[in-house]
Amino acid sequence: MTAPIPLEKKSMTGARIELKSMGERIVQKRRGATPLPIRDGLNPTQARVSEGPISTWNFVHNLISTQRHRHPDDNEQALRARFDANEVVTQNGTALSPDSILDNNAVVYFYRIPAPEVPVPYDIPILFEDEHLLVVDKPPFMATMPRARHITETATVRLRRSTGNNELSPAHRLDRLTSGILVFTKDRSVRGAYQTLFAERRVNKTYEAIAPLADVSPGTLWHSRMEKTPGELQGRIVDGEVNAITEVADVAPVDKAPYEALHGPLPDLAKYTLKPHTGKTHQLRLHMLQAGIPIIGDPIYPVIFPAEAEDMRVPMHLTATHISFTDPVTGVTREFSSQLPLETHHLLRP
Repeated sequence: MTAPIPLEKKSMTGARIELKSMGERIVQKRRGATPLPIRDGLNPTQARVSEGPISTWNFVHNLISTQRHRHPDDNEQALRARFDANEVVTQNGTALSPDSILDNNAVVYFYRIPAPEVPVPYDIPILFEDEHLLVVDKPPFMATMPRARHITETATVRLRRSTGNNELSPAHRLDRLTSGILVFTKDRSVRGAYQTLFAERRVNKTYEAIAPLADVSPGTLWHSRMEKTPGELQGRIVDGEVNAITEVADVAPVDKAPYEALHGPLPDLAKYTLKPHTGKTHQLRLHMLQAGIPIIGDPIYPVIFPAEAEDMRVPMHLTATHISFTDPVTGVTREFSSQLPLETHHLLRP
């Protein structure tokens, strides 16, 4: 489901990574553009020294050599080429040499080489575009923005490359396995206004999920407390103050034949129209699981499937089908709907 863009942090020996590899800090207070420009759709990495003094060479070499998803050609020769091209710089744009000494809290910018990725075999249909916004139907298996092993095969990078606009930035986030409406801003001047709109939950959102048919009445409200530990795949429902509310707006039986063609034998199925009142990570997936009707194709709930078993021809059937809001820049009412039926939304270009 959708969520505000989070601030990404990761601890490493000698550094605190303030941006995931080639990702983009979106909630930070910006004083201007980063000292290295976005290149080929990818942001430079920003890293802060936490255990100095240390030479710039050792600092950057450690970051590159210890990353989990590393391009085989990202070696010492490639690092030397970065220094020769003046592409290892300080926050004010000063080029650093390999022997430059970095003290605690020094900030360094440089480019990483993205590791090879399995191509996501789907298009990204454009639903709407004007001078400020680009709205798309995000396919499944495509992360919203770069993170971990998903860098170039993300909606942000693919769209920056296809449109030639490196300032494209998501106003919110959809889970990698969730498909549907995703809103991008086209220039930095309006980015904050739209991101604040989503962060403050001033957007009406509707999702549709395919799951086993059950005795669930339209108008049902699911109330829970959800928690998710960073680094763990599954969230969980725990005792405590409610922080996750989902409304079941409609339940309609569907023909299960097209889904059995993808997933094998299935029980009777229904399309559940869901309206989240809150925005916890995996909220809709957890609420459907709690109700005893896990979403068809979900590789995490109730059982975690191994990553190597992923088949991009077999999606999770959860789609953001409709959003509406009052435009914070123009004041007009915006409404966007997915243009593909849920039954075929996941089969754009297998």
